Amino acid sequence: MLIEKIKNLKKTKVRELVDKRIRDFEMTGKQGIKRIFSELCFCILTANYSALGGIEIQREIGDKFLTLSEKELSEELKKLGHRFPNKRAEFIVEARKKLPLIEEALKLPELKLREWLVKNIKGIGYKEASHFMRNIGYKNAAIIDFHIIDLLVREGIIKKPKTLTKKKYLEVESELKKIADKTGLNLAELDLYLWYMETGKILK
Repeated sequence: MLIEKIKNLKKTKVRELVDKRIRDFEMTGKQGIKRIFSELCFCILTANYSALGGIEIQREIGDKFLTLSEKELSEELKKLGHRFPNKRAEFIVEARKKLPLIEEALKLPELKLREWLVKNIKGIGYKEASHFMRNIGYKNAAIIDFHIIDLLVREGIIKKPKTLTKKKYLEVESELKKIADKTGLNLAELDLYLWYMETGKILK
């Protein structure tokens, strides 16, 4: 049973790794809008791509997310092997123009912030918004991708959805919240445990 598997994992070294990563996320959220924007760029990059690839690109580009032109950024992304360099460069430059609005939006309550991001930032859906928020210290939005869906389907908790609409996303998030409550975790922590169960890794 999934609840027992998670409770057992909490008794291993994985708990230390999860706790450290959560502290890292909290620190990131306190490092100012430039660092926060870098995490937004990371989440834009990982959509339909890999977290590992996004981490590598984020490391390589660094503060240049704030300064490169759309053409220069597209060329950098292409050089670094991103699948969609032109579209992601367009989304990042568009988001950069909204930096003051993003900074203001960060004052919103957590789930209102997620709605604002989905509505106002191109390339950001519910998964990406939740991922961004988790990576800067928020704890109550679930990151739902195919890894998590597959795990929940295997455990008999949900049926595999054909598409992940907003309604379906929120339904799955509600199921994850129940699991989080039963295991004494918040959704940010739960995501890291589930990712570890699926991949053997704790990334971001």
